[in-house]
Amino acid sequence: MRSRIPAPSAAARFGWLDTVRGIAALTVALHHLSGELFVGLGAAVRQWFDPGIFGVMAFFLVSGYIVPASLERRGDVRAFWIGRLFRLYPLCIVVFVASAVLVPQRFSAVDVSVHTHPLLASVANATMLQDLLGLRSGLPVMWTLTYEMVFYYLVTLLFMGGAHRRSGPVAVVFAGAALLLGPWAAEWSLRPEFTVRQLVAGTALVVVVGLLFLLTERRAAQLTGAALLTGLGLVLMVADGRSTPWESLLILATMFSGTVIYRAEQGQLRRSAAWAYCGSVIVAGTFAGLLYDDKQAQIRTWTASPIAWVSAFLAGWALFGVALLLRHRRMPGTLTWLGLVSFSVYLLHRPLIAAMSWLMAKTGHPHSTVHQLTWVAAFLSTLLLLSAVTYHLVELPGQRLARRLLARRSGPPTGSGPADPETSKEYEGAGSRGRPSC
Repeated sequence: MRSRIPAPSAAARFGWLDTVRGIAALTVALHHLSGELFVGLGAAVRQWFDPGIFGVMAFFLVSGYIVPASLERRGDVRAFWIGRLFRLYPLCIVVFVASAVLVPQRFSAVDVSVHTHPLLASVANATMLQDLLGLRSGLPVMWTLTYEMVFYYLVTLLFMGGAHRRSGPVAVVFAGAALLLGPWAAEWSLRPEFTVRQLVAGTALVVVVGLLFLLTERRAAQLTGAALLTGLGLVLMVADGRSTPWESLLILATMFSGTVIYRAEQGQLRRSAAWAYCGSVIVAGTFAGLLYDDKQAQIRTWTASPIAWVSAFLAGWALFGVALLLRHRRMPGTLTWLGLVSFSVYLLHRPLIAAMSWLMAKTGHPHSTVHQLTWVAAFLSTLLLLSAVTYHLVELPGQRLARRLLARRSGPPTGSGPADPETSKEYEGAGSRGRPSC
């Protein structure tokens, strides 16, 4: 009799995704650190390759792969949003408050708007749409959460409308709009018509109402909430976003491409169709970056050249693609652990760099290579230690609380999709021991 081969754990099945997140988070952290150390080398690299764009594009592909699976697995919009809110907000609040309090204002641990207009900035950041409201994110890296939220709105609306499996056409529409409409989409803006205060107040009202609708158990209310939030997010993104409309549209196209890959993996979409959809997004992104990332756009994309944007965009895809090809192999435990704490790494690294700047101002900026490498080692050690602490003391308790809230009203998930690697109890248990796949 054949011995039964045990199925791989949720942690092992998603180790490749954590590897992508771990590499992306560490790359973004080192990219921002290069603004303090090895400045000349960092500037030279950024002329040809932007590590920040590379990291966030890889993150967006991972989100596109995971998030719809999470929603469709449960088939419950309310459960999905409770999970998302408890996944994002606890750590954001803790890091936001600590950064504002612990590091002097002049070292920019948080954006200056938090100190000059605390109520306005707090309300804007609480919506997680602050990057679309004429205010810079309180924590600089939180701009990516703006696009995460708009993506969640879209995914929810598509699910409620029964169109959630049409990820491919949606990705192509956003990519095509970025390529064809990118140069003209920003000619109209909300800002001449509305003040920042009006935009923040109106947005906060719509977000609160929309989320309250989504957290009900009435389908009509949930559909209304999803439509309100999606409309709000898309209008703000195209007409009032900090970034260029073509980059914003490409970000959504990239996230839906991650969903396309997930559907192909689940047998919901032919591989040839998935190749065509993803290829269209890659081609559109390449040409849009080369054509539109000019000097004026670079102020908003935070890049140094069209080549830097495009090479980073393609490299993000390449990282995800290589990890996908290796998904059935065991991933290095160090990288999968880094992926588990990647959200903490992502949020904490900028405040830690601000604290380093403060210390350097007191002790003297290191000039020799040895001294700078010592600072790099100290930075990485501190960052990983703090990330482990916040993961266990903030992230995991938030996820457990969400599961307890959901367990009071429903049984286990009934969907047929894979476990969500961000909320699965099995995955959490393996990851918290620091050896999810090895």
